[in-house]
Amino acid sequence: MKRTGAGILIIALVIGAVVGFVVDTMLTAMGRTTFSPAASLPTILVLLGAVVVVLAIPIFRASRGRSGQRIDPFRALRIAMLAKASSLLGAVAAGFAAGLLGFLLTRPVTPSIGSMGSIIATLAAGAVLVVAGLVAEQLCTIRKDDDDDTPGNTPAGPVGA
Repeated sequence: MKRTGAGILIIALVIGAVVGFVVDTMLTAMGRTTFSPAASLPTILVLLGAVVVVLAIPIFRASRGRSGQRIDPFRALRIAMLAKASSLLGAVAAGFAAGLLGFLLTRPVTPSIGSMGSIIATLAAGAVLVVAGLVAEQLCTIRKDDDDDTPGNTPAGPVGA
């Protein structure tokens, strides 16, 4: 599995920003109020980041020999994939909030800070989720064995063959 790169996170951020800006533009063009994320969304995003990191800590401890448990590679892979998905979700959520904020700031009337509060909180929580996902992905990295790439480490064939 390849680690999450900055390029894919930037692409997710840009896509989220474009979608957020277009959603608010379409809502305003139809005469509706602009979209505002639920007040609970930032809390959920931060809690998801905390859960991902907490799930990755036992993998880190086991891979570094700090616990007596054996590493389950399937569990490590599942948590690493969850961490990768979390970082992508955080980038999209932060981008979406940035698009909403960009739309509000380009209007002729400056909105109040109270109406932008949940958008700013979602932007910050998305950034926290990206960081938490990347940290958890790093924690799930299992060190390579020293003998994995050694040239003479292939098992010998049958004796006398």
